[in-house]
Amino acid sequence: MNKPATIDFATATAIRIPAGPVQALHDLVPGEARDSLLAVHDVLRRELPKDPLAIYEAGGGSCSVLPPELLGRSKVTVVDIDEDQVRNNTYADEAILGDVQTYRFGRETFDLVICYNVIEHLPHVDAALLNFRDALKRGGMILIGAPNPRSLSGVVTKYSPHWFHVWFYRHIRGIKDAGLPGEPPFPTFFHPLVTLPRLEAFAAANGLEMVYRREVESPRYPEMRRRKPLFAALVDAGATLLNTMLSRGTDVRRGDYHVILRKI
Repeated sequence: MNKPATIDFATATAIRIPAGPVQALHDLVPGEARDSLLAVHDVLRRELPKDPLAIYEAGGGSCSVLPPELLGRSKVTVVDIDEDQVRNNTYADEAILGDVQTYRFGRETFDLVICYNVIEHLPHVDAALLNFRDALKRGGMILIGAPNPRSLSGVVTKYSPHWFHVWFYRHIRGIKDAGLPGEPPFPTFFHPLVTLPRLEAFAAANGLEMVYRREVESPRYPEMRRRKPLFAALVDAGATLLNTMLSRGTDVRRGDYHVILRKI
């Protein structure tokens, strides 16, 4: 594999990424999150144009959430602020070192913008969303996957120190490289717009309609049940107790959501 060109940190610099294997579905274990992502795939297959696609992935790492047949007919442009994430990407046609909150493309450039597990890390989510909207063609879509700040995992993530996140990834999830340069978990901000009702209201006020919305159990739960069953049982028991104390229908295990917004 050819090495990418040297990246100049003073400006957003584009590099070419050689084609390589893509991990499908973020290696999600069976559960609600995986089922929802498969449903998202169905919506994208049905609603996106059948012609070659232009896709902007905002904050793209080494793994795509798109099905291979969509990737196969798409030109994918990635923008990420982390040099290691840019270098690790194997599926983009072009990768750009830049900030999705400030980096701007020409108007009506893309058919689809993907922002998956990214907005929780941004201090200026509103600026990023408006950039995405402006870069979309009319009828184009934004796919957002994000944690629910009002869930048990969201509250723990928001109010616990970053070293705890790294410990959890390494010792509970079994990811030995967690926290190393270019590897998750990354620091979180949880801007108010990450909260789903506020995100929906912001979208509606800015020319975006919500065509898919689903809150799902965080994939961390099935992962824990498989890897650390005793620990998972304790967490599940605590979540069940919390649910009995909250309004009917609340499940604090619903730690993630998927949303598709369409430009009107």
